[in-house]
Amino acid sequence: MRILITAGPTREYIDPVRYLSNESSGKMGFALAAAARRRGHEVVLIAGPVCLPTPKGVERIDVISARDMLKVLRDQFKVADALVMAAAVADFRPRRRLRGKWKAKEGSGKLNIELLENPDLLKSVARRKGERKVVAFALETSEGKRRARAKMVAKNADFIVLNGVAALGGDRISVTLLDREGNEFEMLQRTKAEVARVLIELLE
Repeated sequence: MRILITAGPTREYIDPVRYLSNESSGKMGFALAAAARRRGHEVVLIAGPVCLPTPKGVERIDVISARDMLKVLRDQFKVADALVMAAAVADFRPRRRLRGKWKAKEGSGKLNIELLENPDLLKSVARRKGERKVVAFALETSEGKRRARAKMVAKNADFIVLNGVAALGGDRISVTLLDREGNEFEMLQRTKAEVARVLIELLE
């Protein structure tokens, strides 16, 4: 298969040196890319700004913002057989990016930043997925399963991987895999490489 995977955070710049972002190391997405390639699949990895080596044999496309990622995602999904959306995409961006560095000490010490909602990347591409399989990720701090199932349906995903804040930056995670038929499968304190292998086998 040709598997498309997104990984890492996105950044939305306020000025040339400051930005809004989500916490993400990119490790899960890169583990997925490595697992898929080991099993012989063609892999395209769309990566936000992370400092991780590209898995051998994987085509990597680097992006910065949510809209950058969406542009590449739309293009690459046209020829993909499956999508795993592991990126932590920033939900909002500043309405206006300052041309120069904001100098707090020269002003009143206060700055109001008007935010715009970023496009929903997964929903934008998955609504036309046809028979292709889509795996989503959800990080929740309360009512996790209910929220994850609602997200899975709203975004037209086939599976969703639910995890918590403990997954951020770590090498081991505990996740619950949910599908559209109401099934649940827990993986407790597994390495991200182990979880990645299970998810790729599921797509197969």
